[in-house]
Amino acid sequence: MSGGRRKRMLTPDEVSLWSHVTRHVAPIHVSGAKSEQEPPLPAPILETAPPTPEKAPIRIKKAEAPAPTSVIKLKPDIPPLAPLERRLRQRLSRGAQSIDSVIDLHGKRQDEAHEALRRFILGAHRAGYAVVLVVTGKGASGTDDRGMFEERGVLRRTVPHWLRMPDMRPFVIGFEPAAQHHGGSGALYVRIRRKRGSGGE
Repeated sequence: MSGGRRKRMLTPDEVSLWSHVTRHVAPIHVSGAKSEQEPPLPAPILETAPPTPEKAPIRIKKAEAPAPTSVIKLKPDIPPLAPLERRLRQRLSRGAQSIDSVIDLHGKRQDEAHEALRRFILGAHRAGYAVVLVVTGKGASGTDDRGMFEERGVLRRTVPHWLRMPDMRPFVIGFEPAAQHHGGSGALYVRIRRKRGSGGE
């Protein structure tokens, strides 16, 4: 007999059985002993909100100013009053220029005188007159038959105002106090605007 024991080799069946057993056996971890390095856990996936699209800046459209509309003039502009020409004034003072028509407002109430003057000026315009004479007088004193007091000289002050009013301006070119032989400060030379197509003013 030999002095040592001979090592027996495993049979193929024994090798297969051992592999099967060890495949299902979990290793025992000893406290403090380092186990085989385990694969690191995957990093946690942080859920991030999807990027919000940038909001386009809100543009406030300015209201466009309306296109200017053409202004329709219903009536032509009334020219300013003009004084009588010097030559015409001289001819009237000398009596070389005839007066086309005369109206005497002396003694009338204001409302009567205003209406009479308006009709007279419009009639002179239609007739194509050039110069008319408006007599205002000094005004009436006392009371009339209706008991209404008429201030002295009121027509002399109000007739020029009436001649400047818009309803008279289309027919009146200008006016001035008359010469002495025509009434002086108690009368007015009034130059009438001619109708269109009749020549002159």
